[in-house]
Amino acid sequence: MLPETNMVKKEPSHPILLVDDEEIVLVALRDTLVREGYQVVASPHAVHALSVLKEQPFSVVITDQQMPMVTGLEFLAQVKQIQPDATRILITAVLNLSTVIDAINKGEIYRFVVKPWLREELLATVKNAVQRHELISSNSRLNAETREMNEKLTRLNRTLEEQAARDSEQKARLEQLARAQEENLRQSVQLCVQTMQTFYPTLGSQARRVYELCKTMAEGLELAPEQRQTLEISAWIHDIGLVGISRTLIKRWEKMPESLNEAELLLVHHHPVLGEELARFAHDLQGVGPTIRAHHERFDGRGYPDGLSGGNIPWLARLLAVAVAYAESDLDPQHAAEMISRGSGSEFDPEAVRAFLRSLPKTVVPGKQREVLLSDLEPGMVLAQGIYTETGILLIPDGQKLTATYIDKLLNHNRINPISQSLLVYC
Repeated sequence: MLPETNMVKKEPSHPILLVDDEEIVLVALRDTLVREGYQVVASPHAVHALSVLKEQPFSVVITDQQMPMVTGLEFLAQVKQIQPDATRILITAVLNLSTVIDAINKGEIYRFVVKPWLREELLATVKNAVQRHELISSNSRLNAETREMNEKLTRLNRTLEEQAARDSEQKARLEQLARAQEENLRQSVQLCVQTMQTFYPTLGSQARRVYELCKTMAEGLELAPEQRQTLEISAWIHDIGLVGISRTLIKRWEKMPESLNEAELLLVHHHPVLGEELARFAHDLQGVGPTIRAHHERFDGRGYPDGLSGGNIPWLARLLAVAVAYAESDLDPQHAAEMISRGSGSEFDPEAVRAFLRSLPKTVVPGKQREVLLSDLEPGMVLAQGIYTETGILLIPDGQKLTATYIDKLLNHNRINPISQSLLVYC
């Protein structure tokens, strides 16, 4: 029996297609997702599901691996052709890691879930998959706007050639459009940064630290305008690929990287590849994607995702790698700089290290931030972000040094009206 489409009473959103030949599994998945507010279409047959895909767009497609006539991977390969922006998730009871890794590297699937799954992990995976689809869809719209802008510029150029008498007026209009295009790019980048910060608050502060370091290096090296813009935008969104990873996994990677298993480490090491994919909105900055992809490569070839070494790593990525390593370090500034120096020739390009060390004294690096719980607040901590009520009233401004009185004020307010925002303090 083919389960019918299910919708919750509120306005449905984020349509999801489920495919599994086991009805009990299909019903369980469908009911779990419907309760979370997703619009779900469930199908027990891959052939029927393909016909549905040709008629209705989906944010996420979830399929079992073991099905009659066609495997889940084969089905998702066809899904990629029909709806390339839909996020594809594979459910499997028997984990053939090499096959799954190959599918992830080729972009056939975004994530896999192992049976039996935990409800919380499944929902987190689906939520991240929906966020990825939203970001790609947003970037697609920005791409369309940029293409339209470029077409207007092309038409204006032809008009300039044909109407020399109106050269001054045409030039002014062209400059106006160029400024509009630059503003559009700036807003696109800030949208990405805001998305990162909303998903994982410390990614925003990390981006600002890396940007300031790269900006000073670009000035010191007197990079060409295009190279400078590429490096600075790469610095802002170098970690955009992390939005495809769960917050819990990111936190473990930052605090206890040795606790990650092979599959989890693979997901983390894949984030520069996803970052390159998400950076494609910048058509006029062809180097942004490759720079982001290579910023975790090492000069000695022991980095990821591609194991590049030496001069095979893009020059701007070598500069970005040094800035990221310094900005991410938990060491004090002096010891962090010494750590960078020790990595010259192994982890980092010696030329990039020299450029970084020359620029560091001229850079005002924003303070490193960390996310804390309300119960973790202590006198002496300095807020990196203002704390507001749900109605937008400022309780404590950013930059405020906390005292016992301030903390009591927050705790009392939280007992009456819970504070839901992330709390950021300077390290």
